[in-house]
Amino acid sequence: MANLDAANGQGKARPGELNLFMLTWPIFLEIFLFMLMGIADTFMLSAISDNAVSGVGASNQYLHIAILILEVIGNGASIVVAQYIGSKKFIEAAKISALAVTLNLLVGLIISGLFLLFNHALLERLNLQGEILEYASSYLSIVGGLIFLQAIINSVSAIIRVHGYTKEAMYVSLGMNVIHIIGNYALIFGKLGFPEMGVEGAAISSVVSRFLALIVFFWLLYRIMEVRVQIRYYFSLSKTYIGNIMKIGIPSAFEQVMYQTCQIVFLYYATFLGASSLAARQYASNISMFTYLFAFAIGMGTSIIVGRLVGAGEQNEAYKRVFSSVRYASLFTLITVVLVMLFREPLMSMFTNDGDIIRLGANVLLLSIVLETGRTINIILVNSLRAAGDAKFPLWIGMFTMVGMSLPLGYFFIFRLDMGLAGIWLAIAADEWLRAVIMFFRWRSRAWEQHAIVRPTAAKAKETAL
Repeated sequence: MANLDAANGQGKARPGELNLFMLTWPIFLEIFLFMLMGIADTFMLSAISDNAVSGVGASNQYLHIAILILEVIGNGASIVVAQYIGSKKFIEAAKISALAVTLNLLVGLIISGLFLLFNHALLERLNLQGEILEYASSYLSIVGGLIFLQAIINSVSAIIRVHGYTKEAMYVSLGMNVIHIIGNYALIFGKLGFPEMGVEGAAISSVVSRFLALIVFFWLLYRIMEVRVQIRYYFSLSKTYIGNIMKIGIPSAFEQVMYQTCQIVFLYYATFLGASSLAARQYASNISMFTYLFAFAIGMGTSIIVGRLVGAGEQNEAYKRVFSSVRYASLFTLITVVLVMLFREPLMSMFTNDGDIIRLGANVLLLSIVLETGRTINIILVNSLRAAGDAKFPLWIGMFTMVGMSLPLGYFFIFRLDMGLAGIWLAIAADEWLRAVIMFFRWRSRAWEQHAIVRPTAAKAKETAL
């Protein structure tokens, strides 16, 4: 721990002194590398067939929901730990970190079992058939069956980042991606002496790279903690700590599960538009991820700072930091969106030579200017509200805008107005913008100040007042 503190100069920093850029650029690269794993699968599997890409994309819809469920504990624990760090309560931070690992492992094992038993039935509900269904089932049974590895990674990596060691987490992700890409090359195409396994090879490569990353993440955890996690902490199930984690984690994850469930419904809509539309949606979605990548990174970096500031009782500083983050993220997203719009056809051509798929994907990418600008604002503000402890408000608003508005709107656009894939993009954009406006006024109202989980110690409160 001491060595890393000396190297980074982060362990002893006051909450207000944390530098957003220094926190964000490693998170940016880490998320980029995580997305690259999915892109690598899509790009390499496109050499097999568009059906293989569609199958893996469909199975990833369920995997994304599973990961979001696992983030109930990871995200909840990271926010609580951030507030405890801000309040200088390091023993409590260590105990909650250990508890998060234990709880996520248990939940991950349950989800892994469900995927092994019911993967085929789940995929049939997406209206998948024939070769696409078989590809999807093969991928989901392997990656989903071992999703508990990702469960532990979620907890450990979140704790490492919230301590300020975002650069170290990024290095682990870099190594994981290098291993994953090499594994894909070897197992998908039968290179380096390995058998040619296609979709199954991509799944095995993902699992192996995650297992190796997990080992390194645990090593890092024991190097960066102010108070090291003791073995007995893993078996100490404190009701108070579990309650604090769930208070943040359950609303946060449920909101994200709703979002991904809506994406599954939109995927279901797309199956009625034909195989070309289904493939175009997958490719365009992969490209779109890069337009809001920086917003995710700033959102995560801002949430670390906000959590510490709230724990330290520095709400005024937290208030100002969030609006500054919104401005930076919006500017970068706008620049990225313009580049995607200009080069949309060459970007689509990287994945397929099918002219119809390229045309369909390029057309919806033009709508990025409408969708991604709203999504960026939403990402920053929602992450900040959660970090302040105000996690229920985004959930209730999401129920209305996502389920009550975007799904019916998407149905109307696609099946009544015959807008095709554009109808999906516009329905999602309407949801993102409405939530962004509501979250803006929520943050400006400062109602979130009443939801802090951890209060600063008397000594720290006196220091802040001075």
